[in-house]
Amino acid sequence: MSRDIKILAIETSCDETSASVVGSDYKILSNITYSQIPFHQKTQGVVPEVASRLHEKKIIPTIENALKSAGIKIEQIEAVAVTQGPGLVGSLLVGVETAKTIAWLRHLPIQGVNHIYAHLISPITSFDNFKTIKFPVLVLTASGGHTFLVLLLSWTNYQVLGQTIDDASGEAFDKIATLLGLPYPGGPALEKLAREFQGQSKIIFPSPKINSDDLNFSFSGLKTAVLYYLQKNPGAKKTEVAYASQQAIIKVLVEKTERAFAQFKPKTIFIAGGVSANNALRQTMIEKFSARAPIYFPAKGFFGDNAGMIGLAFFLNLKTPSEAWDKIKAQPNLKL
Repeated sequence: MSRDIKILAIETSCDETSASVVGSDYKILSNITYSQIPFHQKTQGVVPEVASRLHEKKIIPTIENALKSAGIKIEQIEAVAVTQGPGLVGSLLVGVETAKTIAWLRHLPIQGVNHIYAHLISPITSFDNFKTIKFPVLVLTASGGHTFLVLLLSWTNYQVLGQTIDDASGEAFDKIATLLGLPYPGGPALEKLAREFQGQSKIIFPSPKINSDDLNFSFSGLKTAVLYYLQKNPGAKKTEVAYASQQAIIKVLVEKTERAFAQFKPKTIFIAGGVSANNALRQTMIEKFSARAPIYFPAKGFFGDNAGMIGLAFFLNLKTPSEAWDKIKAQPNLKL
């Protein structure tokens, strides 16, 4: 692609309605995200039916705001990228059907993007020139729905090294926060409470699978351990429980990343996903790895689900840009 192409990217995999205008020069011209948090706080978690209805209500205004913020008219958009999974089926359907409708009305090519892959590459939002990144890249992506260790051999070739076998790390944060009576979303609330603890904690919660031979994760046992501890110790300091829980999660994330680093010897490290916004995790990762390899996190505003990373993933997947673009243009009715 010798000229700059503008695409519209849409993300509705869970409870964030997001639209973005991204250029083929990898510049994110706008990234508008409507959060449903106030609605899901009432139920202490995402109710799929509520989420999909809110997406239906907000998707068009969010797209209009993204175009306006980018200073772009819909006539200047040349393709549509949309999250096609994984995620909540009803939420995904709203984004996909909206994208397909726009593509059909405007006679534009449309391309589905894998939600997890978009998280994997999201740290490039913190670069002015990400093409200087050296491969292989070891990526830990941790969020409310997913926890993965992945080795990026190139932008279009990656190997899954390990993943959670039950709860995701972000889900563990949320569930433990609920046990402590904290508001949704639980991750930020638990981190804030943990910061209030002073001194040395006497509580040591388990970090499941930390000694396993593989690089997989498990967090359901930690949630159960916290539940039993609170039942046996009703007078326990919530600040200390929050601190010890957070440390147990961080410990296994760091340990598994350390093992993957030793085994695969990457030249770069990415830490991505909503949990990567946790300051304690970020600081621990930086202290552990920064002397051995460059370590990067997403830019502010790109930790959680967002359409900007979907647009970037769309362009990164064009293995040979000019040929791939011609192929995409030839499939305006690509089935998702």
